[in-house]
Parts: sequence; structure tokens; C-alpha cells
Amino acid sequence: MRRKVALGAAGTLVTGALLAGAIATPATAGERRPAGTAEARGVALAAARAAKAGINWQNCPADWGMKAPIQCGFVTVPLDYAKPDGRTLKIAVDRAVATGGKQEHQGALLYNPGGPGGSGMRFPARITTKNPLWAKTARAYDFVGFDPRGVGHSAPISCQDPQEFTKAPKADPVPSSEADKRAQRKLAYAYAQGCLERTGRAMLSQMTTANTARDMDVIRAALGQRKLNYLGVSYGTYLGAVYATLFPDHVRRMLVDSVTNPSRAKIWYQANLDQDTAFETRWGDWQKWVAKNDAAYHLGNTPQKVEAAWQQLRATAAKHPVGGVVGPAELIAYFQNAPYYDSSWAEVAQVWSAYAAGDSKPLIDNAGPHPDNKAANAKAENGNAVYTAVECTDVKWPTSWPRWDRDNTRINRQAPFMTWANAWMNLPCASWPVKQQTPVEVRTGKGLPPVLIVQSTRDAATPYGGAVELHKRFAGSRLITERDAGSHGVTGLVNPCINNRVDAYFLKGTTDPKDVVCGPHATPVPEKQKAGAAG
Repeated sequence: MRRKVALGAAGTLVTGALLAGAIATPATAGERRPAGTAEARGVALAAARAAKAGINWQNCPADWGMKAPIQCGFVTVPLDYAKPDGRTLKIAVDRAVATGGKQEHQGALLYNPGGPGGSGMRFPARITTKNPLWAKTARAYDFVGFDPRGVGHSAPISCQDPQEFTKAPKADPVPSSEADKRAQRKLAYAYAQGCLERTGRAMLSQMTTANTARDMDVIRAALGQRKLNYLGVSYGTYLGAVYATLFPDHVRRMLVDSVTNPSRAKIWYQANLDQDTAFETRWGDWQKWVAKNDAAYHLGNTPQKVEAAWQQLRATAAKHPVGGVVGPAELIAYFQNAPYYDSSWAEVAQVWSAYAAGDSKPLIDNAGPHPDNKAANAKAENGNAVYTAVECTDVKWPTSWPRWDRDNTRINRQAPFMTWANAWMNLPCASWPVKQQTPVEVRTGKGLPPVLIVQSTRDAATPYGGAVELHKRFAGSRLITERDAGSHGVTGLVNPCINNRVDAYFLKGTTDPKDVVCGPHATPVPEKQKAGAAG
């Protein structure tokens, strides 16, 4: 299951040539050649070149969806850091300048929302839209977003025709026979081959977290920053952890929110199995909330009745897809928003309630395909392609189908909501057509300052244990725990106990003497109650 991006973080996607801007970069006479591994030498050389070149900030292209005063530009990075004079990529970046005075300015704050495959290009809009949670930090920092390599405007990759990728209904991910499993295995193999055919071996083999972290260091240099200020959410926490390991003395401030477990034993096969169990827990939390608000939704006044209604909906859609396009796969893809984000609780419940009352249009609109929206379909396909490419190339995955079958069958008995859908999404990694790498061993390096870690205890996408593990690995880090809460992306929610500490960290570099436990943010309320309160 993809570590989704934080809500509102994804930028508009425009597909282009798979290696847009991929050119050979000749060595410059008189350049100092750094020591170290080939990749270390390559990133130091690329950073030195970027520092000299800077970024040519301009108004953003109209079809990118970022309006002035947000500005856009590109940073040139090597495709392969072991070959810094070889082919290059252009990484898209954007910024909104700090709102405070010159004396308040502390540099740029770089952001990644997760994925892999999420775009950070919406981050500067937190300044231009005057997001109240970030108003204080915005006085001190330019907010900088970027499309990681392979994403959006940064040499986007592809694994399947976008219209085919978004076609529905797809097969029920929960297999009812061995034949169902064989069919899914065949699809996974074809998808992996599609990544190779549509993206190319040269690019696909360089789609790793470590390379994206190296790209970030080149962006840092292009911004004219001696050290990096960074905010990472979801998978962006692992990206930040890898960056901090590779470049510990290049970090100034780093906040990671909703943490991917950085252990090599977890990346990525076990991490996905752990998600299945965590999703089941948070799915249960949402069902309890739906039952508590039965007066609004009429889906059952106990969690057991809500679950029975869900199973009935699944069974009905399996036999007769809603509107001809929403089957069990589409239901899971839409309903997973509830365990991901508290902000989706009321919306998903309302859509389901409308369907139960006889109005299927909201469910079809939200869960069904939109073949006419080709830009959105291209964005969805690109995001999934990058997710797959990075996770599959980062690490060696199990290739034994009996192991996959045994593990997912076992977990599905206790966590049926997400397990098989997650398994099929990741199965291309079992037959990945390019060399799989060894993940970076995340650890504290010389010069690493205190890292601030923020995590809720009941997060589905990035279970709490990931934050604890990173906390152990980063000496001097501080952990803020939001107890009895589970929304993914904590720093985007109103919780003064957390918000005030985030501001203090970015503005003053301060953390608490000890780890902190905060109470939960406000529980969502049904839309009808909101309307009544407003009236």
C-alpha cells in the first residue's frame, strides 16, 4: 500500500518525454574532483555545479497550476551519480518567498509529501493561501517544493497506458480461487515488464530513495543553502532519514511526520505487511465512529453492523458493479481514505449513506473512473509507476510466490480490509526487471542536529513502531506522540500541543528536554452537524 501523500500536497501532472532534459554534461576544466565513493564524488560535483548555476526562477507555466507569486524553475542532476558527466535530468522546483522581514529570514524549507510518487509542488501555496498553521514558519522560510525524479515535471516515468491503468471495474483483489491468484500474478508480471518498456532500463535502474536524497542535496546547493531545512511526511520521512544518513552535516533542521520504519528488515516487503494490520485497526476506529453517528448515516448502530453492511456492499458490487464501474477493487481504493485521513471520515460515510438510501451517483463519482479526465489519469498512473519503481528498485524483494501467498493468506485472516489489494500492488517487485539495490543503513552521522519526529499512535499507513525505530537510530532526536489518534500527516492538523512545538523547532531550533505525549486532535463530526453548528 502506497504511503499516500499528505492531503492537498500533490501537484498537477503533465506527462512528457520520459527523459526530458536528459543530456550529456561535459566535465568543466579546472573542476575539483572530490574523494569518496563514485556516488559521493558525483553528488559533490553536481552540487558544486548547481551552486554555481543557481535556479532561474520564473513565473510557473500556466498548465502547472501554480499562480504568481509562486515561482518555478529546474535543477539539473545526474541520472546516475556514479557518472556525473553522463546523462542528466531536470528536477522541477517551485517556491514562495518568506513573508517576514530580512532579519527574520532563515533560508529555504524543502518539502516532500510522501509516496513514493508524490509531488511537493503544492507546498508553497501554504504561504500564498495564508495557511494559519504555517503562518509563523512562513515568516522565516521560503517554502520550496519539488517533483522528485520520475514524478510530474521531473522526467516523468510510466508503466502502463494511463487510460488502461484507470479502467474499471478491476478484478476483486480478494481471491476466491487459485485461478484468481494466477491471474493477478500474470498482471503483476506484465506491469513490471511495462515499467521496463515504457521507462527504459537506464532510468528505471536509477529510481531509488538514495538517488532522490542525492537530488535533494543538489537542490540545497542550487538554492544557495549551506545546510538543508526539511519537512517530510509519510514516505518523505524515509527520504529525509536517508538524506540525513548520507549528508548528516548538511542538515540544519529536519522534521519528519508519520514515519516509515527505516529498518532494512522492514524496507519494503515487511513494511507493507505491517500496514495491513494497522489499516485493519484504523478501519475499526472509523466503523466505531460511523456507528456512533448512526443518526446521521443509518449504516448500523454498532461496529459489527457497519462491518456487515460493508461486506454486503462488497458482495453486491462483486456481482453487479455499481454503475457498471465500481466493484470491490474500486470500493477499497476509495474507502481506504477513511483509515488514512480523519478529514475523509465524514465524506466517505456520507457517500456510503447516500448509496444505502438509493442514490448511487456520489459513490460512482468518487470511486469510479473518469476516462475523460486524461490529466488526472496520467497523474494517477505516474504516481503508481514511481511508487512501484522506487520500492522495487530500493531493495531485493522475495521472489518466492509460496512465501507471498503464505504471508498474505495468514495476515488476511486477521486483517481482510486491505491485505490482498496491497499484495497485488507490490507483487511486480517479485519479478522486477532491473537490479535491486541494498537500502541505506539509517543511522546517526557526525554533525547531525536534533531531528524532530511527530507521530500518531494509530496511524494506518505508517505504524507507530516506525517512529520509535527512527528515534532510536537518530541520537538527540525528539519524539512527539499524538496519542489515541491515527490520522496520517499530523502536522497538518489543528493540535496546539503539536503546532506550537513545530513552530518553536523551525523558528528557534528548540526541542523539549524529553519526548512529549500530546492528546488527540478534535474528532471529526458529521457534515450535517457541521452545517447545523454553522447555522
